[in-house]
Amino acid sequence: MTPGRGVPPVDILLVAGASGVGKTSVVHEVSAILRRSRVAHAVVDGDDMDASHPGPGESDRPWVTATNLAKVWATYRAVGQHRLVYVNTVSVLEAGTLTAAVDQEARCLGVLLEADPPTLAARLAARETGSEEQVHVARSLARHEELSASAPAWVLRVPTVGRSVEEVAAAVVAHTGWEAAAAARRTSPDAWG
Repeated sequence: MTPGRGVPPVDILLVAGASGVGKTSVVHEVSAILRRSRVAHAVVDGDDMDASHPGPGESDRPWVTATNLAKVWATYRAVGQHRLVYVNTVSVLEAGTLTAAVDQEARCLGVLLEADPPTLAARLAARETGSEEQVHVARSLARHEELSASAPAWVLRVPTVGRSVEEVAAAVVAHTGWEAAAAARRTSPDAWG
């Protein structure tokens, strides 16, 4: 959708990080901050975009994710949304595909939440139960290495160790500039930016 008169351009915030880094908690707090500031936005958890059993094969997973995201975003866009918070472990590595699914002309921002491997392992051990705990830890540490080495330079790296969820979320929201932009757009006390 090309922005026209009164239709703001699309902004996408990609939030990435290894399992155990706190992505879900941070994104919930990001959304809470934006709601309190009356900043219109939609939140999509990328894990839900290809969640099925049996799941798509690895070669089909990006297509399934992009196709489902495009359909979900079309619904949000139809009701006036122009800001998307998208959370998924490797979202910043898939920015081109995700942007194409949402709006090729969208402004894309990326945040990589980071923690050291011992912290990731400890957080996952506290969270995971059952026979696959070590599988989750190993996968998370592998993703941590991949993201650390491959995240593009335009991605803001935000450390999570020793910081509260609120502090991390505030840094993420500040990176977007959405609060100031929404405040400038408001034309009435009841308007959402």
